[in-house]
Amino acid sequence: MHSLLPEYLAKLRFGAQQLATLRALGEYRGKQQLFVAQSPEVLGGLQQVAVVESTESSNRLEGVVVAAHRLKSLVLKNATPQSRSEQEVAGYCDALGLIHESGEQMPFSEGTVLQLHSMLYRYMPQPGGHWKATNNDIIERHPDGTSRIRFRPVAAHLTPMAMADLMARYRLALDQHMADPLVLVPLTILDFLCIHPFPDGNGRMARLLTLQLLYHFDYAVGRFISLERIFEETKESYYETLEASSQGWHEGEHNIAPWLDYFWGALLRAYKEFEERVGTIERGRGTKGDRVRAEILKRQLPFSITDIEEACPGISRDTVRLVLRAMKAEGLIAPMGKGRSAKWAQVQAEGKS
Repeated sequence: MHSLLPEYLAKLRFGAQQLATLRALGEYRGKQQLFVAQSPEVLGGLQQVAVVESTESSNRLEGVVVAAHRLKSLVLKNATPQSRSEQEVAGYCDALGLIHESGEQMPFSEGTVLQLHSMLYRYMPQPGGHWKATNNDIIERHPDGTSRIRFRPVAAHLTPMAMADLMARYRLALDQHMADPLVLVPLTILDFLCIHPFPDGNGRMARLLTLQLLYHFDYAVGRFISLERIFEETKESYYETLEASSQGWHEGEHNIAPWLDYFWGALLRAYKEFEERVGTIERGRGTKGDRVRAEILKRQLPFSITDIEEACPGISRDTVRLVLRAMKAEGLIAPMGKGRSAKWAQVQAEGKS
């Protein structure tokens, strides 16, 4: 739709701060790959917490609340949903599980979107997985009983065509490298919400698709830190920027900057939190990184990266390099020379026997 038109993408210009944010996100993606290689046992615990938080927050954004003890039981599949709210939570958890498991391989297609919506409603009396049959204006209701139309989405009879068009334009923009994936993903989510293709569940679907599309480009922080929780904790900005960037959407005259800035900020916050949590956990338990560190500290003579790799089977060169960089920054070791064959040695502190 309109955000993914070639002429719209061609007009996009970004300021120095926005470009710096994009660069920072790319750097965090690189570090994320090292964390995954270094600390799989740490990340398993983070993933369990993230699933519970994501399920709770994404539903709570839509006013669906379940008691904490029941929520955990539903996520762990130790309970059968007993109310409408629990049915919605259980469905979201199933769809989220599918994305965590297979999101990278699942295409962004009408079939995938309908399948995920069907999973959202698998425990409900009414089936999901069908485009809306009637128009669904997005209405803001106020405590005093008044209301206003926030946005008028694509009409029901045009929705199948609009969704097919969205998929086609997304694929074209990717194939022809019209914009960075970190631009295309939030713009696609904005267009999805402006189409509002389902009678219900559009917000939850948008958050599930956000995870899926980010997975396609290896921005996998949502596996370990709940993006949905960050959206909920900043929900005023979440809704305000979506509304601001949807004004004029039908005419192709909307300003996507508010939504892009918000989206990138939320992703950056998730990555910072991820790095902080991994560091905190690693300091408290043995990891691959600790094994490498212990091996280095044992070395009285200069050593090479290959020496450490041979002494620590099953640990990647990237992990060894990450630990070397960290220990160099701490002033514990220093390189002797440059290049691939360079040796490293411990820095002897004054007074050290």
